[in-house]
Amino acid sequence: MSLLHTTRRSLLSAAACVAAISAASFGLTAAAQAQDAGKKQIIIGGTAGSNIDQLQAGIVPLLQKKGYKVKLVEFNDYVQPNLALADGSLDANFFQHEVYFNQFKGDRKLDLVALTQGPIAPMGLYSKSRKSFAEAKAGDRIAIPNDASNLARALLLVQQAGLIKLKSNVNPLRVSELDIAENPQKLKFVPLDAAQLPRSLDDVQFAIINGNFAISSGLKLQDAVVLEKTPDHYLNIVAVKTKDKDSQWAKDLAAAFHSADFKTVVDAKFAGYAKPVFLQ
Repeated sequence: MSLLHTTRRSLLSAAACVAAISAASFGLTAAAQAQDAGKKQIIIGGTAGSNIDQLQAGIVPLLQKKGYKVKLVEFNDYVQPNLALADGSLDANFFQHEVYFNQFKGDRKLDLVALTQGPIAPMGLYSKSRKSFAEAKAGDRIAIPNDASNLARALLLVQQAGLIKLKSNVNPLRVSELDIAENPQKLKFVPLDAAQLPRSLDDVQFAIINGNFAISSGLKLQDAVVLEKTPDHYLNIVAVKTKDKDSQWAKDLAAAFHSADFKTVVDAKFAGYAKPVFLQ
């Protein structure tokens, strides 16, 4: 047998193998697409309070109308919802802003992506002993979230209220207590887990509380001494696994957040919430 004939046989065999692999891959892709198209059960995680309430009142009914069965899972911290999403226990979650999400998934190397934005209850500064910042006294203690992104957000709120000044050249998304340039009242900051902040009101003069945990503890937005002017990067996001972002159920979930029906629910039941442009 000639070398040329042997080479031609080898090439033909290789081509056949490639064709077989391609056909198998196509079969797997088609099967995955068919499975995706037929997925009608969605598990969504959210934190207690305003986030889970928005899902229950505004999103679940819309998905049910499209034939989905939706299960909501309530969390009381900011760590487990993303871990549960990454390990497949959840299909999506709705509880966090983009800054926290990007930092968390980067630190943990999670293959997650933001699907769309949604409303968020503004962060607020609450007090049982002071009616305004004008009543702040030297040495007053302010409880703040201990995760980096929300700690920065809290310090910006204190600056918004005029009690401190931050260094002018710092990244506002990465501000820490080391970036305080002026603190004339010598306020003392007490970092705590975000879910514990409402309980700290008996022990500190002020507490800066994420809106969802404020509401779940019985506080009202109008009770806040100051509410933040929420920028877009602190709006809530819906997160999914990257592989699911183009699935039909994910498209239907995003469409529910963008719908006129959801806007009606938000306007009626979640007044005062910061909202993305498409819901204004």
